Amino acid sequence: MSRFFSKKYSGLTPYVPGEQPKDMKYIKLNTNESPFPPSENVVRAAEEAIRHGELYSDPECLSIRKALAERYGVDPDEVIATNGSDEALNFAFMAFCDEDHPAAFPDITYGFYSVFAEANRVPYRQIPLREDFTLDPADYIGTAETLFIANPNAPTGIALPLPVLREIIDSNPDRVVVVDEAYVDFGGESAVSLIHECPNLLVTGTFSKSRSLAGARLGFAFGQRDLIRDLDTLRNSTNPYNVNRMTMAAGCASLAEDGLNREHCAVIMENREKCARALRELGFVLTDSRANFLFASHPAIDGEELYRKLKNRGILVRHWRSERIRAYVRITVGTAEQMDALTAAVREILEENA
Repeated sequence: MSRFFSKKYSGLTPYVPGEQPKDMKYIKLNTNESPFPPSENVVRAAEEAIRHGELYSDPECLSIRKALAERYGVDPDEVIATNGSDEALNFAFMAFCDEDHPAAFPDITYGFYSVFAEANRVPYRQIPLREDFTLDPADYIGTAETLFIANPNAPTGIALPLPVLREIIDSNPDRVVVVDEAYVDFGGESAVSLIHECPNLLVTGTFSKSRSLAGARLGFAFGQRDLIRDLDTLRNSTNPYNVNRMTMAAGCASLAEDGLNREHCAVIMENREKCARALRELGFVLTDSRANFLFASHPAIDGEELYRKLKNRGILVRHWRSERIRAYVRITVGTAEQMDALTAAVREILEENA
């Protein structure tokens, strides 16, 4: 760091994204991207939009907000479009948290939450998950904090049922509850239907996972108008052109054929269950994932060793060194062929270690 770097950020530990090595061609199962590319209609829409690249994008993001509102049955004023769901989450930390309104979230969850809290100088509390990595709803009832709950959670993939979420939301009427639904399209229950009954609910989502647009960086959030206006105040105070015109066009085209996206999700869920069965037959312990990844450990091999040996065979998975989950790897669900290759490599590694 330079001597000019502000002291308020000097202790910040940045988020570490999944590795993107370029030394060889990998089967990439480490960053929860879709194995399906965008459709030709989505590509054409983005290509057409760049023809007007000399013009700023619409600062109101009206086209994508209307398309999202129609898809989810809400009003366009109850939607904000963002540069990935990470921007929506950061806006939520900025808008609803401060020294008098601390944040709380699980100790094992999306790693960006603690980074956003520290970057915005927000006090926060990490609530331990149970030993089986499930969330105890009692820990979130009637708290004095702004809550951030990934549902399904990452990296465990475990989902809370909607009635449990509703109980948490209703028990915290004076605090905002942010439900991060990045993975909800792979078997979770969306809370968007609750926003009209729950003025303290903000639901975030992304086009990165279930709509094959991770590289386009498109996210969104739903909430009652007042909450969305709060986020819009921050958006217009930082980057009012936060969603470029190519991404907006691609997002609208993707929503126009959302049936295809749902078909892709169904294939991914089928591949997930098939791979989970195969891994369990090999002795793995897995969480009940409702996301586009598996969270798995094996009693005969450490998570880091498995990650390293898979990488040496050209397969990337994700591993963390934090104590509670160091035995596990997170495996993105890809095509059937990719998952078969993973299973074969794992079997080979286990036989070598026997």
